[in-house]
Amino acid sequence: MKAFVFPGQGAQFPGMGKALYEENPQAKELFERANEILGFRITDIMFEGTAEELKQTNVTQPAVFLHSVILAKTTPDFAPDMVAGHSLGELSALVANGTLAFEDGLKLVYQRALAMQEACEINPSTMAAILGLADEKVEEICATFTEEVVVPANYNCPGQLVISGSNKGIELACEKMKEAGAKRALPLPVGGAFHSPLMESAREKLQKAIEATTFHTPSCPIYQNVSTTAVADIAEIKVNLIAQLTAPVKWTQSVQHMVADGATEFVECGPGKVLQGLVKKIHPEAKVSGL
Repeated sequence: MKAFVFPGQGAQFPGMGKALYEENPQAKELFERANEILGFRITDIMFEGTAEELKQTNVTQPAVFLHSVILAKTTPDFAPDMVAGHSLGELSALVANGTLAFEDGLKLVYQRALAMQEACEINPSTMAAILGLADEKVEEICATFTEEVVVPANYNCPGQLVISGSNKGIELACEKMKEAGAKRALPLPVGGAFHSPLMESAREKLQKAIEATTFHTPSCPIYQNVSTTAVADIAEIKVNLIAQLTAPVKWTQSVQHMVADGATEFVECGPGKVLQGLVKKIHPEAKVSGL
């Protein structure tokens, strides 16, 4: 069975989507429609902008979404048996399996990006990647923090867990992780504590937007970051999507469940190869490729 997986924030690069725009009339039409919906020419930033310009959350998230979704929509015979997306990529996956219309998906992504950016400004915060420490040990250390917010945020693959929280909390946690034997504890160049309680204001805004959006019956199940198992029920998809902003991305567990349900081939749909690498670390026997 073939699983299509969609990357999240961090997969962007200058020039992303330009060849697709120039070589495929359908892709060009979708990119231009996106410029109209957003009210600014995001294609100019994607194709000609600097890495720094692409790093702004209100640009990054719609840019990665557009690259991913337009790749899926312009791939002949695109017919996944299952889909999943890492964080932001979950919205790309929901457009790919027909749960969301292209326009509605893009509007939600943009509202999500703006709400997250605002939450970052309200609560200055950050994230760090912890490498070479068992998930259970990372969880145990996070649980020792009571005065500061420190939580597991991204279960990327065995031995790679990203933590999220207040600036001071993450600084102290990195020291504790190293003392406990982590190979590395790397602060990440992000503007806030994504997938933590510090995103509550963004979750509330996104909830209103999601509840006002039409969702359709998906063509195949999605393995969501929060639940990690196959979901096809619209009400359940909405609940998980809302919870995602303040809950951890359980990517390791999602891939394990996809494999258990018969996935043998994983195709990354979007910029970069990050998810291909993570899938290989989670399930070395899997066949991985990218569009």
